[in-house]
Amino acid sequence: MPELLEVERYRILAEGALGRRVADVATPDPWYLKGAAAGPALGQELVGARFSAARRIGKVLLLDTEAGPVVGIRFGMTGTLLLDGEDAVGPLLHVPTRTDPAWDRWSVTFDDGGRLVVRDPRRLGGVFLDLDLTGLGPDAAAVGLSGLAAALAGSGTPLKARLLDQSRLAGVGNLIADELLWRAGFSPCRPAGSLTSGEVRRLHRHLRATLAELTARGGSHTGDLQEERRPGGRCPRDGHGLLRATVGGRTTWWCPAHQR
Repeated sequence: MPELLEVERYRILAEGALGRRVADVATPDPWYLKGAAAGPALGQELVGARFSAARRIGKVLLLDTEAGPVVGIRFGMTGTLLLDGEDAVGPLLHVPTRTDPAWDRWSVTFDDGGRLVVRDPRRLGGVFLDLDLTGLGPDAAAVGLSGLAAALAGSGTPLKARLLDQSRLAGVGNLIADELLWRAGFSPCRPAGSLTSGEVRRLHRHLRATLAELTARGGSHTGDLQEERRPGGRCPRDGHGLLRATVGGRTTWWCPAHQR
């Protein structure tokens, strides 16, 4: 499931596409092009162009071109990025390990023969042109204490749901949210606005530490809680049985013994 950490690795991989001239753009699945990118528009903008920068905001990868247009890629739950056949992340959870050419939704061929490909088995992502990102909150990897406090303030929404709200905080996905709240000791069901200033500081400290540690380990799926996210799973900290719930529309695993 591509979350902030996986998309950041896609961004680093995409840096290998910078400065290479686009010779062709293929969209075997036209449905995958969204908004202004629909139809022939994206190909017309890109053929002959070169990517000049690879950026990330939340879970969105942005590829700037020297001429100005920006390609935005959302990966959904199963999208991956490949450059010259290389995958920076490897198999995603709940995604088939086999490959199928029909899953290649959009690709760019460079004049040196290399290719940049978006592969998405479940077809939940999309490619955009000059995507409007004004609705996104601050990036979770860069948000300061005051920014996190503002995202939570006054909200009766469950804490996990607020963390997953990309308009409040961009980049946190289901796995990161569960790992973060488990480490910080907060119930995912607790109202987001009920955290005291000291608790917000604790959450912010754990957010930074969790992202740093899971980055070093290799992805959102490498958390300490991950192996126990199953029926009968037990808290790695205190051995208490984990509870399963649906919070913010997502399957949630948490320990009622220490998450309050």
